[in-house]
Amino acid sequence: MSQYFDLGEETLWNPSNGASRMFRRQVSVFEAELDLPSGIGPMENDECQMDPDAFETFLNALLNQHRRSGHTVWLALCEGFTITALVLAERAGIEVDWARHETVPDGPLRDVQVSAVRGTALPAAGAAWAADLRARSRELARHMPR
Repeated sequence: MSQYFDLGEETLWNPSNGASRMFRRQVSVFEAELDLPSGIGPMENDECQMDPDAFETFLNALLNQHRRSGHTVWLALCEGFTITALVLAERAGIEVDWARHETVPDGPLRDVQVSAVRGTALPAAGAAWAADLRARSRELARHMPR
């Protein structure tokens, strides 16, 4: 059995029921965390529609929060979801403004990890951070059937 994440008539992802269920539960977590709708509609008859405009806003907020964090555990908890969302965005034709996200984040950092050994952890350098996420999303895309 499988489910479908669609944009109009195009299937962006056709995961197993278990992978779909876990991803949709994570969607709810990140919608609450970001206080934004994701644009990923309800699963009805094993299909859900995606709103590309809402998803683009959601993804940019997710990347912004990811970029502003230097907390190792927070990043570990969020990265699988983030790279999965990046695959869906690419398949939906959503262009990520990587140059904007690579810059030093405006405002205070969030979820900063304080280490007794090194002091406050800072987010990774912008270009390396973006290149890593893009590479990991390309690799994951190979395992996300349409």
